Amino acid sequence: MDFKSLFSFLEKLTKNNSKDWMDAHRDEYEKVRDAYIEWLNNMDIKLAEIDEDYYHTTGKKAINRINNNLLYHPNKPTYKDHFGAGLDKRPKTSDFYIHLGVNECFLAGGFYRPKAEFLKSIRDAIDYNGEVLKEIIEQPQFQKLFGGLMEDEKLKTSPKGFSKDHPHIELLRHKSFAAHRPISRKQVLSKDFDELVIETYQAMLQFRRYLNKAVTV
Repeated sequence: MDFKSLFSFLEKLTKNNSKDWMDAHRDEYEKVRDAYIEWLNNMDIKLAEIDEDYYHTTGKKAINRINNNLLYHPNKPTYKDHFGAGLDKRPKTSDFYIHLGVNECFLAGGFYRPKAEFLKSIRDAIDYNGEVLKEIIEQPQFQKLFGGLMEDEKLKTSPKGFSKDHPHIELLRHKSFAAHRPISRKQVLSKDFDELVIETYQAMLQFRRYLNKAVTV
C-alpha cells in the first residue's frame, strides 16, 4: 500500500477537520481507506500463517471508524487524526492493534483500562501464577521492543482483596496490561514495514495469550 497517501490525507483532514471538508473529499478518503483495508486483509493472511490460534479478522472488521464519538466526547474534533485497526480480534479477548497517525504511530496489544470484570480476572491470574507473566515481560526481546508494560496510572496501594506484601504487588497495581511499541513514519514507509509488524506480533504473542487465558478461563 502507498502509506504516503494515507499520511497525506490525514494531514489534510487534521487541518480541515469538518464534515463539509470530508464530504468534499469523500472519494480520496474512500480510496485511502480501501487500500488500507486491503493491506489489513493481506496482513491477516500473513499472521494466520505464523499463529495456528490466530482469529481471522477481515480488514473491514479490523478497521476502526474515523469519526470520533462526539456523544461521549463532545469536545473532540469530528474526525480522528489516525487510522486504527485491530487484528486477531477474537471476541472478549485482546487484539493486536495498529495505529497510524499524524502525531504518532505504534503497534500495541493487551488491555488498556479494561472493564472491571477483565481487570479482576487478570489480577486473579497474577495472584495464581504472576511469575509466568513476569518472566514473559522480562524477556530480552520484550524489553527491547516494548520496555515492559505500557506506562499508565497505577494504584498507590494494593487492589481490594490483595495484601500490600503480595509477591507480585507491583504487577497487581497496574490498571492497564498492555504492550506498546512506538514506530516512526519512516519505518511505516519502509519496504520492511510488513516484517516489522510480524516481528512485533510474534514478540507480543506470549503476553497476549497469558492475558486472553486469564479473561476467558
